[in-house]
Amino acid sequence: MTRCYSPMIIPAAFTHRDFPSSPPAIKVMAAFSPFTALSTAVSRCSSSSTFARSLSLSRFSITFHNHSPVLCPRTRFSPVNRPTVSPNVRCLSNSVNPPAAMEQVAATMEQVKLLTSVNDQHGGVIVELSEPIDSGIFASMLRISISEWRKLGKKGVWIKLPIELCSLVEVAVKEGFWYHHAEPTYLMLVSWLPGGAHPLPPNASHRVGVGAFVMNEKREVLVVQENSGIFRGTGIWKFPTGVVEEGEDLCTAAVREVKEETAIDAEFMEILAFRQTHKAYFEKSDLFFLCMLRPISFDVQRQEAEIEAAKWMPWDEYVAQPFVQKTEFVKHISDICLAKVDGDYTGFCAIPTASSGGQMGHVYQNAQGRRR
Repeated sequence: MTRCYSPMIIPAAFTHRDFPSSPPAIKVMAAFSPFTALSTAVSRCSSSSTFARSLSLSRFSITFHNHSPVLCPRTRFSPVNRPTVSPNVRCLSNSVNPPAAMEQVAATMEQVKLLTSVNDQHGGVIVELSEPIDSGIFASMLRISISEWRKLGKKGVWIKLPIELCSLVEVAVKEGFWYHHAEPTYLMLVSWLPGGAHPLPPNASHRVGVGAFVMNEKREVLVVQENSGIFRGTGIWKFPTGVVEEGEDLCTAAVREVKEETAIDAEFMEILAFRQTHKAYFEKSDLFFLCMLRPISFDVQRQEAEIEAAKWMPWDEYVAQPFVQKTEFVKHISDICLAKVDGDYTGFCAIPTASSGGQMGHVYQNAQGRRR
């Protein structure tokens, strides 16, 4: 049977010694609006596993005792061990109007337990946590929030967890969330409330890289030998290459990589070609853009951290390498570079443009068409 004692407020100062191993129903008056304090009491009593489990909000029911609203765990127990009530437990009057109290309880739970969120542009919500929070409290808040979001017709729910709150990942996963992507300082989780197939955008699918074709007036090409990776110790001379950084334009990335690896200042001219491959890095696809740059300085100084050697090499010597002749992709881009130098090929120049939202970027279009 379930026994209900006189309504009481549960102070956060309670410890597990205040409750037996098989707890009776705990009454919480509607006037006790900070339900968070109750959850705090639960977390502080974590050493009593039975008590902690029974006070999960998802297992509470609201009943009345002498016309007073009470919040009771959904559990059955023996009425033998009545809890020892600490002196700081305050009993409330029993003359509470039940319907009004029920409304107050519901309103209190809604106000205290909903996670702060903002609407996105696709009928979903975004939750961005920043302050430390107990995992038990977070679990209760998340369940109640999901219920409310369903009522509002929300679909996709995104939770951004800073790395300091990684302990909350397990809680979210148990409520149906999955990993979307991770950055150095945070993890993004997502859930599709309607269930089944979803139209949520996937994580970034491509890595973007650039290669720089830089030739001086002597028909010499700028080349490097790398001291790490697959080319380490092979003696192969290749174009300077690198990965485009977050928020960086292709044209800027090409200039930066040349400067970092060889100390050569250069001006971006055109994109000559690009290649797409799949399953390249961590199962992601790869986009590689071949860029033509015009050198402004000519004194080569290698980057010691990544580059074994760097120099200007006669074009014929470069293309005569077995690596160039036997690698289809490298041979193909070498032919494109030579065609450009000889005036038989036109690439894509960068045209600064602004989006409808005012964000600046570049359109890369046929240089010959631009001149027309």
